Amino acid sequence: MAKELVLYTHPMSRSRIARWMLEETGADYQVQPLTYGDTMKSAQYRSINPMGKVPALRHGDAVVTEAAAICVYLADAFPEAGLAPPADDRAAYYRWLFFAAGPLEAATVNKALGFELSAEQEAMAGYGNLAIAQDALEQALAGGGHIASEAFSAADVYVGAHVGWGMDMMGTIEKRPAFVDYWQRVSAREAHQRANALDDALLKEMEAAQ
Repeated sequence: MAKELVLYTHPMSRSRIARWMLEETGADYQVQPLTYGDTMKSAQYRSINPMGKVPALRHGDAVVTEAAAICVYLADAFPEAGLAPPADDRAAYYRWLFFAAGPLEAATVNKALGFELSAEQEAMAGYGNLAIAQDALEQALAGGGHIASEAFSAADVYVGAHVGWGMDMMGTIEKRPAFVDYWQRVSAREAHQRANALDDALLKEMEAAQ
């Protein structure tokens, strides 16, 4: 019997990354929507994720939190989907997943919060400054391919989501040609389109129920 796969989510959150990744795997899964300040902070959900945040993924008895970790976990759990490079060719795959989860997210969140580092603080921050982080990412995408290999992978789900949201929703990432081209290509994938439609419908349902 297949393990039960459940996504704990809110459609206005990083859970959209996990939904996209689930759709890429083609696996059957259930969705448990949570509300901010209510079910997301309940004791029941905190037994799943003590942070009281989404997304979280339960696969049988295993629980995975953090969107990047969920992407990597699902790629390994469903190898038939081909969403991870071969085990001996994952240097760039791990590099850019963790770059987006660490330096890039820290830099963009600080920008969204209006927090600017002094020259002295930049030496302490893992990302230095947002321009440096964007330059590094632009260089990786300059060839017009995918972020980690010739083939699309879980790294493209995670990095792509950050690039798209940063440019189109948050205004934290510059609309450089390499970024625009990359986002147009990965966001055109059928799995991304399905995931977006499902989350948009879920958001309407949740709003109507309030």
